[in-house]
Amino acid sequence: MARRTFILAASLGAAGLALGPLARAARTDGAGLGPIVPGPFGTSEEQTPREDIVSYNNFYEFGTDKESPAINAQKMATRPWTVTVEGLVGKPRVFDIDDLLKLAPLEERVYRLRCVEAWSMVVPWVGFPLAAVLKAVEPLGSAKYVEFVTHYDPRIMLTRPILRWPYTEGLRLDEALHPLTILALGLYGEVLPNQNGAPVRVVVPWKYGFKSAKSIVTIRLVETQPATAWNTSAPHEYGFYSNVNPKVRHPRWGQATERRIGELRRRPTLMFNGYGEQVASLYQGMDLGQHY
Repeated sequence: MARRTFILAASLGAAGLALGPLARAARTDGAGLGPIVPGPFGTSEEQTPREDIVSYNNFYEFGTDKESPAINAQKMATRPWTVTVEGLVGKPRVFDIDDLLKLAPLEERVYRLRCVEAWSMVVPWVGFPLAAVLKAVEPLGSAKYVEFVTHYDPRIMLTRPILRWPYTEGLRLDEALHPLTILALGLYGEVLPNQNGAPVRVVVPWKYGFKSAKSIVTIRLVETQPATAWNTSAPHEYGFYSNVNPKVRHPRWGQATERRIGELRRRPTLMFNGYGEQVASLYQGMDLGQHY
């Protein structure tokens, strides 16, 4: 981690910046968040330092290593920004960021984040339940899934076909409506940095991190299971559900243990990332021995 931080700082220095100014710029870009209240869910585990959260990222549109997104994502303008909610809804709507900030009280949700690459963090997100947005547009009875489409601008993002752009993800409607699922607009009490998915992303803490789509521009309610970026790219490695499951080995990474960023020793991975009490009932009857 120290090596990565040094490399990032050196790269920014070459561009006439330093790591500290970058972090400050990322969290003050655009409007402030306003009042934040404690959320009903969280963990008392030690939070990952902010410097690590904003410098160790998977955001392939801005680079396939962990350090590049913190540099390259600063090219992305996050104001103005709109999120279109459409599809099988009674009241389709286009929200701008100010609309979202007024839709529900902002809460701090301290969640475990588990990557399928077997590393993890504890992140103090700021956001509110995704259900607030979905209920505002009145889902039709035929809606069964929620699709997320992320921002893609080939002028500033990768154009190599590493994945099918724009990046897409999806949830079952009951997963999307679950109170643990949030739209995040910040972390550590401040505006969400670009490299972490600004200005708005979804966070689904019991699933591997790639399920939590970043920089969302469209939320679409549909009847059939939507295609998702990683499942389309490698269906034998990335299932649609992708719940954290220590018993199912990914073809490239064992899932029984994880490396918490900032720690030397590995720790056991918890089923559903430790949120089984809240979400296990969603998957009754499913064979969790398969890689979902």
